[in-house]
Amino acid sequence: MNWGIFEGILSGVNKYSTAFGRIWLSLVFIFRVLVYLVTAERVWSDDHKDFDCNTRQPGCSNVCFDEFFPVSHVRLWALQLILVTCPSLLVVMHVAYRKAREKKYQEASGESGEHIYLDPGKKRGGLWWTYVCSLVFKAGVDTAFLYVFHSFYPQYTLPPVVKCNATPCGNIVDCFISKPSEKNIFTLFMVVTAAICILLNLVELTYLVGKRCRECRAVRRAHTTCLGHHLHWAASPCKQDDLLSGDLIFLGCYTPPPLLPDRPRDYVTRTVL
Repeated sequence: MNWGIFEGILSGVNKYSTAFGRIWLSLVFIFRVLVYLVTAERVWSDDHKDFDCNTRQPGCSNVCFDEFFPVSHVRLWALQLILVTCPSLLVVMHVAYRKAREKKYQEASGESGEHIYLDPGKKRGGLWWTYVCSLVFKAGVDTAFLYVFHSFYPQYTLPPVVKCNATPCGNIVDCFISKPSEKNIFTLFMVVTAAICILLNLVELTYLVGKRCRECRAVRRAHTTCLGHHLHWAASPCKQDDLLSGDLIFLGCYTPPPLLPDRPRDYVTRTVL
């Protein structure tokens, strides 16, 4: 399997990620993808060939192998890594869509200097929701696969000997798994790295939500302060002396709120007195 395309996808989304997201990307590539490509495929390459049972009953070894290994570790890990990296592709596509929309708007508006997005890669609006949903999806996928592994292989370990009495085996036979200790080591390693990735996704999700809540509170405080300032000014007896008929004034704060970067002029309310 060629993993170069996933490397390009994840390296492209790296510049749109937070510090926790960059750590997650490094962990996925170094401790999951590279370990999978370099070692895991080789360790499990001979699992069926070296699965021996102490019987010569035709078909018994194949049936017992299918009973204890319904899905190969390697194929489960490949599917897991593909699903985990797909949300990063959605983030890159969303940023590309915003850049194309901004470019088309600039071509249509000419030299007006207006923008739809001041920074298409900044996590605001729909891109913020896309990024948050990608974190939830990635954590959910890793959690689901950890549950599946635990269901197929209790405690994520393989015993050196398994007993099988499935048809067409005439009686209970002993079957021996090839290199169980080495396989257990790599299985536990992949499980631990997946758990760390889940933790990083949750930490990054908490960071983004907490940052958004702080920005919302800052905007509300700024609006409350500006409203109090205008009410105090309106009650002043000198207000008529300060204004002339037809003067244009701004009602609102001069500092744009951090939650409205895509349309920086929307927060300004103007009126003629």
